[in-house]
Amino acid sequence: KMGQFTKAQEIYEDLLHQTTNESDKASVYYQLGWIKYNQGEYQEALSSHEKALKIRQQSLPSNHLDLADSYNRIGNVYDSISDYPKALSYYEKSLVIRQQSLPSNHPDLSSSYNNIGLVYDCMGNYPKALLCHEEALAIQRQSLPSNHPDLGSSYKNIGNVYRHMGDYSKALSSYEEDLTIQ
Repeated sequence: KMGQFTKAQEIYEDLLHQTTNESDKASVYYQLGWIKYNQGEYQEALSSHEKALKIRQQSLPSNHLDLADSYNRIGNVYDSISDYPKALSYYEKSLVIRQQSLPSNHPDLSSSYNNIGLVYDCMGNYPKALLCHEEALAIQRQSLPSNHPDLGSSYKNIGNVYRHMGDYSKALSSYEEDLTIQ
């Protein structure tokens, strides 16, 4: 698998040197950031995603979904290096754009709420984590089939928050919901 990332990286680096179009450069930096993230090279991932974001901020309207995607990916990197305040900030920027630009039941909104909920959970803010995961689940119930794995993940996330809060009966109930979907 790592060899595939290396090959993809080579291709994107070649594309980066060949293109003069700023929008294309942003897309290439974005993909390079994702590759580096998946390789565990978080500082390089952050650098690539920030380059993509800078180009996108200069060339796109402030509510463009590509900006939301860039903010989300930067949030992923900060989350992975346990810089939760920065992760939260970027996830919230992504959520604001998605709220402005997507229907209220769009699965990407649930993804944003789950990401924010996971960060709040790591920060020990369990009430906010629970609210975010419940919002994600509500959106998923509207927009996804009842056996979709994302629903199971949301139930598991809710169960984890209840477990961290010491409410083991609610945690168990959420975990059982997760298992019925898997």
